[in-house]
Amino acid sequence: MGEKPKRLHIGLTGSILIALGLGLLCGVIFHYLVPAGTVRDDVFVNGIFYVVGQGFIRLMQMLVVPLVFCSIVCGASSIGDTKTLGTIGLKTLAFYLCTTALAVTVALSIGNLINPGRGVDMSSMVASDTSTLSGSANTDVSFTDTLLNIIPKNPIQALASGDMLAIIFFALFVGIILSTMGRKVEVVHRFFEQFNDIMMKMTSMVMYVAPIGVFCLLARTFANIGFDAFLPMVKYMLGVLLALAVQCLVVYMVLLTVFARINPMKFLKKFVSVMMFAFSTATSNATIPLNIETLEKKMGVDRRISSFTIPLGATINMDGTSIMQGVAVVFTAQLFGVQLGPVEYATVIATATLASIGTAGVPSVGLITLSMVFNSVGLPLEGIALIMGIDRILDMTRTAVNITGDAVCTTIVAKRAGRMDTDVFNDPDAGRELDDVKAA
Repeated sequence: MGEKPKRLHIGLTGSILIALGLGLLCGVIFHYLVPAGTVRDDVFVNGIFYVVGQGFIRLMQMLVVPLVFCSIVCGASSIGDTKTLGTIGLKTLAFYLCTTALAVTVALSIGNLINPGRGVDMSSMVASDTSTLSGSANTDVSFTDTLLNIIPKNPIQALASGDMLAIIFFALFVGIILSTMGRKVEVVHRFFEQFNDIMMKMTSMVMYVAPIGVFCLLARTFANIGFDAFLPMVKYMLGVLLALAVQCLVVYMVLLTVFARINPMKFLKKFVSVMMFAFSTATSNATIPLNIETLEKKMGVDRRISSFTIPLGATINMDGTSIMQGVAVVFTAQLFGVQLGPVEYATVIATATLASIGTAGVPSVGLITLSMVFNSVGLPLEGIALIMGIDRILDMTRTAVNITGDAVCTTIVAKRAGRMDTDVFNDPDAGRELDDVKAA
């Protein structure tokens, strides 16, 4: 008897891509071929598509506050290990946060330069929700008040109302205290870790219905405006890729030259294999072992440094993810006609930077924290549906940028601390065995 043919397995990413294509096709058919009337407009476009799509949006909203709070508490509590490295740990934390803030700034600048969401007005599609969602963006609040509002008067009220900057501040505070108290609060620490596991499991369950949600949201979008929404999606992709290239090939290389005084081209040549591995897996966590080995054997970085900074970076340093969020903010704001000013952009930079602390190093988790960034400046979450279908390619690219940022920071910190062997770095044959193992 012959072997049974293997069943074709389509993963979540493939399902979402198929849903993207089918939703686009269905929406175009409804827009151009189905005559307007009760069946098209009331039953499908503003009935089934709207209810199911908004149901998926609400599921994502349901996850945001508990997921972000627990993940940031757990991420901050793990920072207690910085005591083992003293000032090196503090410098690493400061460097990670600064490069993430710089990455968001680059993304917002490029987003406003190419204007990915201009030319299409989708504000009428969320007219009933936008007035509520964009309230914080249209309110005239001074920058000093925005800074003060980061500190919550009532943390429970902040959690209930979804005040993201205040939630992040309180979560960081709790996590840092847990890390300093150690074994005294082991039960509480374990509670947050277990509750975080529950939220991650819940996120996975919600993502199982993502293809249905994406299909309905995109079908309704294209049923209303036809092909007009296609060009902004392409411009959004190009904007994210351009911002990622600037961060990786310009910002990081300048930092290496200025702070480490090493040849950035040599660094890229030795590190490219790790970047390709990260691109193929789309997960920072899976790249940690190879990253540490490469830094030690090819760059000459002390393993005692890299074994601390690389896992920490995989937890809190998500420059590529922050870039996606920055471009997505500009894209969605322009698409739905929400005006953002300097205060809102400063809020995006702060929120995306702090949110990176709680972003797990697994594929596409940045889409969940993106909804938190949108909430912080009052953007409608419908924009995420357009982004979700094309996110996998961008996710692979930004993961490569994420792990490159970790390595650049580690190299700079090690060099300035006298924990880097420059002879190994300058040796073109150093670490050759890593490439041989990979080739085998």
